[in-house]
Amino acid sequence: MSYQGEGADKDKVVNALGGKKGLIDSGLPSLVFLLVFNLSNQNINTAIYAALTLSIVLTLLRLIKRETLQHAFSGLVGVGICALIARRSGNAADFYLPGLWINAGYAFLYAITNLLKLPLLGVLLGPILGENLMWRKDPARLSAYIRAGWLWVAMFTARLVIQYPLYTSGNVNALGTARLIMGYPLFILTAWGTWQVLRKTPTTKIN
Repeated sequence: MSYQGEGADKDKVVNALGGKKGLIDSGLPSLVFLLVFNLSNQNINTAIYAALTLSIVLTLLRLIKRETLQHAFSGLVGVGICALIARRSGNAADFYLPGLWINAGYAFLYAITNLLKLPLLGVLLGPILGENLMWRKDPARLSAYIRAGWLWVAMFTARLVIQYPLYTSGNVNALGTARLIMGYPLFILTAWGTWQVLRKTPTTKIN
């Protein structure tokens, strides 16, 4: 089956890679942290409490609406870890440090699994798209997952290249702004690119 015109499969791909709601749950607290940090005369504790409160509210809203809690909960845990590190160090830039670690880890995982010809993207999407790991026996499909996987390596690497120097400089406003710009917009662009690569190659049929 080709992906051409398969909107349902497109949604599955986006949701599996984080989804729009997942990006909101993780992105909004970071935005609030940056805004409150500046509005409160750079009071790091006030900014931390504001980000945590928003993350808790978003999680409760997902619970009330009976929506999937996976991304909201992971976002809450992530914000909690960021807040803990920043509060202990007293350095507002450290609020964004775990995000740099995550980007480095994902860049490495996507790259090494691509090189091993067991692309992480295929492992994640195969079961969701109904082909499990059968794509490993399909050269065209394997190649498509590898090509799409390099898009994610590029995205995570770009974030590191731009954001790490800003972190080391201690420029919280520039770092927070860069994270926002390279968050949702860059994710959507990479997810769209992934879809364009995968939709041109039929999924592997399970006998």
